[in-house]
Amino acid sequence: MIKRLAAMGRPLAESGAAVVIGLVVGAFLMLTFGYDPIRAYFALFSGAFGSAGGLLESLAFATPLMVTAVTFAVGVRAALFNIGAEGQMYVGAIGATIVGGAILLPAGVHPAVATAVAMSLGALWALPAAILKIWRGVHEVVSTIMLNWIALYFVTYLIRTYFGEPGRAERAIPALPTARYPIIGATLTAIILVIVAFCIAVAILLWRTGVGFELRLVGDNPEAAKYAGASSSRAILVSFLVGGLAAGLAGASQVLGRPPSWTLYATLGNLVNLGFDGIGVALIGRNHPIGGIFAAIFYGGLAHGGRYMEYNVGVASEMVEAIQGIIVIALAMPEIIAIVRRRRQP
Repeated sequence: MIKRLAAMGRPLAESGAAVVIGLVVGAFLMLTFGYDPIRAYFALFSGAFGSAGGLLESLAFATPLMVTAVTFAVGVRAALFNIGAEGQMYVGAIGATIVGGAILLPAGVHPAVATAVAMSLGALWALPAAILKIWRGVHEVVSTIMLNWIALYFVTYLIRTYFGEPGRAERAIPALPTARYPIIGATLTAIILVIVAFCIAVAILLWRTGVGFELRLVGDNPEAAKYAGASSSRAILVSFLVGGLAAGLAGASQVLGRPPSWTLYATLGNLVNLGFDGIGVALIGRNHPIGGIFAAIFYGGLAHGGRYMEYNVGVASEMVEAIQGIIVIALAMPEIIAIVRRRRQP
């Protein structure tokens, strides 16, 4: 029991120390450029978590990151560096846009169907990278980056050519009222409940099923997995499909579950970088689906509260982004070091 508590306490202690280091380094950077770090940090955290409205908005920022983090985390568990959440999210989002905005369905069914289609398309977009990895050994970084760019231009083309809102060239058709998730408060909607449930389901899959055990065994020790009869091909396929489902759900969350626009912009500006930000969130959460939930909330708080540093204290927006980056890097370093150590083990 004591050993288990110690094992659980160590990551918390490391994360706590990383937060302190990140805040201290950020404070020195602000002092160098003449800003008051105490006022700036007070504005950051009070704006993010100091009121009900701020907390709800921080949760809204965190919602898609919870599942783009799962895409990367599940890949790492199978010894893959899957950075394809960005493209899979784009494809899932356009699927949610089409079903949610162009197809009439009953109110109770519409969001569920649109979400399911978005998740399925995200998984479908992940499939080529999985096949290339299994059949030809193509590195997943190369294939997923290429698929990200293809998805970006493909979805942009669909919006501008077929699914643009009449009279509004800058955006796609919005989701119909019947396809929208109920608003909880601020811009947070009930889709966060779906996303949290999905993260819990992935955790159960990884640690309470034979498929998950096989996936983790392949990632931890490929040679032992081979002698145990585990299929590396199946582990790779499962990892990519689960990651694709997660990224597709993230895309749906920004269309069906994020007011006030309820749609995609032609530039994909309300989606861009959410997939890549999920990598940092996954590392902060130690590549665990549940840890990613809390890491996403912290990251969402930085994203939302950072605006108060600029508005209330006058910290330049570039400086705000630099401070956020320092804190995220500091938090991600323990897991990055752990990944490097595992890769160096014979």
